[in-house]
Amino acid sequence: YVLDILIPYPVHLEILVESIRYWVKDASCLHLLRVFLYEYRNFNSLIIQKKSVYKFFKTSKRLFLLLYNSHVCEYQSIFVFLRNQSSHLRSTSYGAFLARIYFYGKIEYLGKGFTKPLKGILWFFKDPFMHYVRYQGKWILASKGTSLLVNKWKYYLVRFWQCHFSIWSQPRRIHMNVLSNCPIYFMGFVFSVRLKPSVVRSQMLENSFVIENGIKEFDTIVPIMPLIGSLAKAKFCNGLGHPISKPVWADLADSDIIDRFGRICRNLSHYYSG
Repeated sequence: YVLDILIPYPVHLEILVESIRYWVKDASCLHLLRVFLYEYRNFNSLIIQKKSVYKFFKTSKRLFLLLYNSHVCEYQSIFVFLRNQSSHLRSTSYGAFLARIYFYGKIEYLGKGFTKPLKGILWFFKDPFMHYVRYQGKWILASKGTSLLVNKWKYYLVRFWQCHFSIWSQPRRIHMNVLSNCPIYFMGFVFSVRLKPSVVRSQMLENSFVIENGIKEFDTIVPIMPLIGSLAKAKFCNGLGHPISKPVWADLADSDIIDRFGRICRNLSHYYSG
């Protein structure tokens, strides 16, 4: 299971100032930053010359981007520390470590005499490791555990943002997907490529029996917008995907046009397949 999480943006300027307070110990700098942020919010009431408006907005965007990144790093560091605690610090105690190994042994011994669904339920007690990565404005959490465990992490994140950073985030903004059924687009690549089963049927010439061989083919999924953009760049269509004609194509054979079109599709398929 994979959690595709949109990082919530702080709704109050004071939250951004609080995130800087742990790094900057000078109280005067914090007060100056607080005054600047509130004056920027009431920018329409300020009297600034028209020539300096563009420079002011350009520098202010960089400052807000810096504050936002510092805020994200702040609760990211806390979240990673808590996640490491739940994954690794359980084995610090020697007695608890042995007890847990003995507990796992009893679970595996118990699961041998029952059916597969019970083994899936017992797997929940093993606390599978959560893989974490942050990309732009999103968090991605992946685990091989059950849906119940992933749902607990989902609501834990909502409570984590609300209690520690006073940020309201709704559970419906966090999407839980099964990686084998719903691939995730990450850093320009498709995170998972599905295998499409197919059957190749062959028949001998001299004999009458039929041989069927089952194989698995790559079911490559390419996002439609990059495909339309590449075809529009080669003048096959416009930005909306509508086909257009090109006078240069009058001197080309149909096979050359089809070969160019197929080359673009193959390049995109290889790229987005990782």
